[in-house]
Amino acid sequence: MGFFSKLANFFTGYKEIDEEFYEELEETLIMGDLGINTTETLLEDLRKKVREKRISEPSECRELLKESMKEMLKSVRTDDMYDFETNRSVVLVVGVNGVGKTTTVGKLAANYKNEGKKVLLSAADTFRAAAIEQLDVWAERAGVDIINGKEGGDPGSVIFDSIQAAKARNVDILICDTAGRLHNKKNLMNELKKINTIIESSYGEAVKETLVVVDGTTGQNAMSQAKEFLEVTNVTGLVLTKLDGSAKGGIAVSIQNELGIPVKFIGLGEKITDLEKFDPDKFVEGLFDNEEA
Repeated sequence: MGFFSKLANFFTGYKEIDEEFYEELEETLIMGDLGINTTETLLEDLRKKVREKRISEPSECRELLKESMKEMLKSVRTDDMYDFETNRSVVLVVGVNGVGKTTTVGKLAANYKNEGKKVLLSAADTFRAAAIEQLDVWAERAGVDIINGKEGGDPGSVIFDSIQAAKARNVDILICDTAGRLHNKKNLMNELKKINTIIESSYGEAVKETLVVVDGTTGQNAMSQAKEFLEVTNVTGLVLTKLDGSAKGGIAVSIQNELGIPVKFIGLGEKITDLEKFDPDKFVEGLFDNEEA
């Protein structure tokens, strides 16, 4: 049985709220990628609510836990977290190889184009073979322009050229794809710092958004990646990909709680429309109501 089904059915398997109940619930949450720290925080909150409200039925704990999770997810979210969408902005998309970063860039471009915004893509991933061609395909599918560099070229130069083009063409949102930096490679992280400096010096008037893309199926490894990027750049949001029913998904709660970074988008499939804004209420309800094994 998968995490979703186990959590959905957990509360019907107990007749009383005792230590065995809490221990089993703790194990279930940890197995769902919520991590030890976040699980302990949630259980401490649950125990407190059970005492205060004099709850005796395990089934009633289901709603209390959902409430605690929603509160935790919403605590790092702000009213202005999507301000970059309504201002002239540059969106820097970072993440390691294989997490769906370039795909996310294409989906974002399509979303904003459909909203009537003028979008420009920057193919600053000059390291990976065929990365530029891959983004070209996404640009065509989304119906937006793209600034390309040469494979093996300087990503900073591509970013600079893209900024100049964005200014000249009166672009609303410039979305920059970057190399799939391995988070343990210091030289690649230094490259990211250089890109940030170019953006700040050449496009200071634009709202800067930095999205880290992580694969929702990789659990605590996604947490490690997010931490590494947070150390070298001002991360403003996360994109959690591959949440197509197979992912456990608890990592979204864990990352937001431990790092204080909001998940802003989730990828749900391969189609160009399979990217949506993260909705804490909908997400938590899905964790408890999903019937997939």
